[in-house]
Amino acid sequence: MLEDTPKYKIKRIEVKPGGRLSLQKHFHRSEHWTVVSGTAIVTLAQEEKALRANESIYIPMGELHRLENAGKLPLVLIETQIGDYLGEDDILRVEDDYKREENS
Repeated sequence: MLEDTPKYKIKRIEVKPGGRLSLQKHFHRSEHWTVVSGTAIVTLAQEEKALRANESIYIPMGELHRLENAGKLPLVLIETQIGDYLGEDDILRVEDDYKREENS
């Protein structure tokens, strides 16, 4: 966590090579991801897009999304969350490699 306010949060996220986050969506926030280093494979709705350092993508509220590192180096990105509610329980996981519960 780099910054945490009532209306926005800024996080540094690192994904190891071969790792990926759950396919998920949020009901109360949108996100903006900016790649700092490495290569990200972003799933947004039904499309996949590769992003490299200094490229970014907007994740609208309610849209299914996933972040993956298909490269050989760590992926580092800055995530900015904006919304009326930014709690960690605002996640609906559709697919999760780590077998976490749906809303955790």
